[in-house]
Amino acid sequence: MLGKVNIGKGIALVWSLISSTGRAQLTSEASLSRSDREGVRLGLILVIAYNIVGIADIISTNLSIGAGLGEEANPLMAYAMTQLGPGWIGAKLFLQGVITFMVLWFPHKIVLGVFFVSTISNILIVANNFAIYFFG
Repeated sequence: MLGKVNIGKGIALVWSLISSTGRAQLTSEASLSRSDREGVRLGLILVIAYNIVGIADIISTNLSIGAGLGEEANPLMAYAMTQLGPGWIGAKLFLQGVITFMVLWFPHKIVLGVFFVSTISNILIVANNFAIYFFG
């Protein structure tokens, strides 16, 4: 049913990743994905683009917020900004590194598709940040 959360399936998914059998299967599937040269190449291109966009996001966020024209919409990053001050940039770069590693470790076509859509979404966010800064 749409909109209904199936807790049992969620627990089963988490348990499958915690169990040694689930981890072994995930590791095997990740290894198989890494043997696909085209997928690995696409993954590299996507993570390079993602990290460039991530740096642009840091710059555009700092410009917009610093000028008093906007606020951080992501509650997790807003919390990091409040608690860490300028250290939020390090936290963001660390998370980008973790995501980069995950995508390169498991460059499955589904993972790459979701990552592509996420990167496009981030491009739109950066464009919006710059539009706010330059055009008010």
